[in-house]
Amino acid sequence: MTAPQIHDSRYSWLRLLVTLAIATVANVGMWAVIVILPAVEVEFGAGRAEASMPYTLTMVGFALGNLIIGRLVDRVGVTLALNGAALVIAAGYALSVLAPSITVLSLTHLLLGLGTAVGFGPLIADISHWFIKRRGIAVALVASGNYLSGAIWPTALSGILAESGWRSVYLTLALVTLVVLMPLSLLLRRRLPATAHETSAAASALNARSSGLTPRQLQWLLGLAGIGCCVAMAMPQVHIVAYCVGLGYGPAVGAEMLSLMLLGGVASRIISGLLADRLGGVVILLAGSVLQCIALFLYLPYDGMISLYMVSLVFGLAQGGIVPSYALVVREYMPPREAGARVGFVMMMTILGMALGGWMSGWIYDVTGSYQLAFINGILWNGLNIAILLLLLLRSRSAQNATTALS
Repeated sequence: MTAPQIHDSRYSWLRLLVTLAIATVANVGMWAVIVILPAVEVEFGAGRAEASMPYTLTMVGFALGNLIIGRLVDRVGVTLALNGAALVIAAGYALSVLAPSITVLSLTHLLLGLGTAVGFGPLIADISHWFIKRRGIAVALVASGNYLSGAIWPTALSGILAESGWRSVYLTLALVTLVVLMPLSLLLRRRLPATAHETSAAASALNARSSGLTPRQLQWLLGLAGIGCCVAMAMPQVHIVAYCVGLGYGPAVGAEMLSLMLLGGVASRIISGLLADRLGGVVILLAGSVLQCIALFLYLPYDGMISLYMVSLVFGLAQGGIVPSYALVVREYMPPREAGARVGFVMMMTILGMALGGWMSGWIYDVTGSYQLAFINGILWNGLNIAILLLLLLRSRSAQNATTALS
C-alpha cells in the first residue's frame, strides 16, 4: 500500500476494531478499584479519603504510564509495549490480592495503573496515525474502550464480588488480561511507513502557525485545562458508588449508575468524534466542558434514586467527548512523529486531574460529612478549564483573522 492508500483504509478500520477490543480489557484496572472501594473501606477500617488512596495511586500510575508508554510506542511500536504492559497489569492485580494493609494496596495499585495506561493514550496515539479524514471518530471509538470497560466489567464481575470477595475479582482480571492482550497485540505488528506522516505533518504545521503558540506552549496549556476538567469529572465517576451507599441505596445501585454514566459517555464520545471531523477538536472540547459543568450543577438539588439515575446519564452524555478531544487537538496542532509523547503528556495531566479530584472529593467528605461541597469544588475547577479553552479558541481565531486580513 502507498502512503495515501494507508489512511482511512480497510486495514485501518480492522486495526481500529482490534484496538478497541484491547482497550476494553486493558482499561478495567482503572475501574475495578472504584467498585471495590466500599469493601476495602470496611475490611481495612479506613476513612473515605484513606480508602480513596488506591484509586488515587492507580490514577497517578495511569498518568505516568500514558507518558512513559506513549514514548515507548513512538520508539518500538505498540505490540512490544502492549506485551510488557500486560505483564505489569497482571502483576499489579496479583500483588493487590496479597496486600495486608491499605498502604500496601495503594502501592500495588500504582503498578496496576502504570500498566493499565497502555489501553488509553498510547492506543489513541497509535490509531490516530492510521486515519486523516475520519480521525475524530477513530480516536473517539478507541477512547470509548475506557468507558466500555467501566460499563461492562463492574457489572459482569459483581457476582464474583458478592460471593467470593474482591480478591477473587482481581485474580480473574489478572488471567483475563494475559489471555486477551498478548495474542491480540500480535495483530498490531504492522508499522506505518515514514512517508505516511508527510500529509499529516503538513496539516499540523499549518494549524500550529494559526494558533500563534509553540507546541510546548500549547501542550502545557492543554495540560492545565485537562487538570481542571478532570478534577471536576472525578467527583461523580469516583464517588458515585460510595455516594449511593451513604444515601442508603447500596453499592449495587451505585454500580448501575456508574455503568449508566459510562454508557452515556460512550455515546457522547462517538457523537463528539463525528462532530470533531467537521468542527475540529477545540470546538468540541469547549462544548463538552460547558455541558459537563451544567451536569455537575444538577447533582446539587437532586439526590433521589430515580433522579440520580437520570442525572448520572446526563453527566455521562455531557462529558464523554472531552478527553478524546484533547488528543485530537494534539494531533491537529503538533508533529505526528511526536504523537505518542505529546498525547501521552496531555493524557497524563488529565489523569492527574482525576487522581487529584478523586482524593480531594473524599477529603471534603471526611471534613464536612457531605458531598455537596465536593460537587461545588468540581464546578469551580471546571470553570478554570472553560476559561483556558475560551482563551485558546479566541487566540486561534484572532490569528486566523489577522492572516486573512494580510492576505
